[in-house]
Amino acid sequence: YWPPQYVIMDGVTLEPFKVVSTRGMTYDTQEYHPEPRVASIVASHYNPEFVVNIKETGQILLVNFKDIKNLKVTAIEAERFLHDGGFDKTGRYFLVAANARHKIAIVDTKEDKLVSVIESGGQTPHPGRGANLLHPKYGPVWATSHLGNETISFIGTDPEKHKEFAWKVVQTVDGQGGGSLFIKTHPKSENLYVDTPLNTDAEIASSVAV
Repeated sequence: YWPPQYVIMDGVTLEPFKVVSTRGMTYDTQEYHPEPRVASIVASHYNPEFVVNIKETGQILLVNFKDIKNLKVTAIEAERFLHDGGFDKTGRYFLVAANARHKIAIVDTKEDKLVSVIESGGQTPHPGRGANLLHPKYGPVWATSHLGNETISFIGTDPEKHKEFAWKVVQTVDGQGGGSLFIKTHPKSENLYVDTPLNTDAEIASSVAV
C-alpha cells in the first residue's frame, strides 16, 4: 500500500524500469487524494498491459508496458474503494470488488473499456480472485463472498450465449456468515469452498463452508 505508486520492473532481475505515482483526483468528487493505494494488480491475457486497481480514487488503470519510455495508461472510472478481483473463465473480463460501496466493476481487457458497475448483492464483497463455475441454468458465472454478511453472489459472465444473464447477480445463497475473505473452486471439483476467518464466532471463523 505504501508508498502510493506502482513500479514496472524487469521480470528476471527485478530492476525497476519506471516508478509511477498514483496520487491524484477521486473519479467522482474530483477531490485530490494524497495516498491512493494500489489494491491489486493482474496481467491482461490480450494486451501487453497490467490492470492496476487504485483503491481511493476509484480508477482502474490499464498500464501498457510495450513502450516503457512512452508509457500509455488508460484510466477507467469505475467505483471507489476498489480491492481484489479476478477474471471470468475466458480470461477476457476482469471483475473487481469496490468493497466499501458494495459493488463489482467489470472491465473488458480485450477492448480496454468498462462493461458495467453492478451491485454485488451483499455487504462488502471480498472475492479474492473469485470463483468461476458453470451454472446449470445461467451458464458461466463468477462468484464472490462477502465480509459484511453471509451472502454468496453468482454473476453471469457470458454475454454471447447467455446475454440475458450477463453482468447481473443471477443467484445468491447464504454461507455460514459474514467475515469471508476468499471463495474457491477447482475444474475437477463440483464444490465451492468459502472461508469466514473474520467471523466473530470462533467455530465459524475456523471452518470452511462447502
